[in-house]
Amino acid sequence: MSGVFESPKARINASMLSQYISKAVCFLGRLEKVHPSGKALSLTDGEGKTASVELNDPLDEELSGIVEVIGMVSNKGTIMASSYTQYREDKIPFDLELYNEALKVLHDYPQHYPFEVSASG
Repeated sequence: MSGVFESPKARINASMLSQYISKAVCFLGRLEKVHPSGKALSLTDGEGKTASVELNDPLDEELSGIVEVIGMVSNKGTIMASSYTQYREDKIPFDLELYNEALKVLHDYPQHYPFEVSASG
């Protein structure tokens, strides 16, 4: 999955997962659940929809709040994470609904916010 870091990634929400099968994405959401194995997460986006995330290795730290995941979307619509980052909310809460509105703008005007490098394929 080293290719995940070599190209631009679309920022998406859960309703966009099916459009990005086998593509690298960046997903940001509120952590709802960690599987007991520590290798799977459930994140809720700004629309209240849930995305499933699978990790290569079990978590070695406690996660909570807002988490950003970079990975590939599987055929099942699960994000196969290559990395994750926890956003701190100790002073200012993250407005996930506003972030979702920004995502809509990015996707409504792709000519101004390109995610991908044009290539024949």
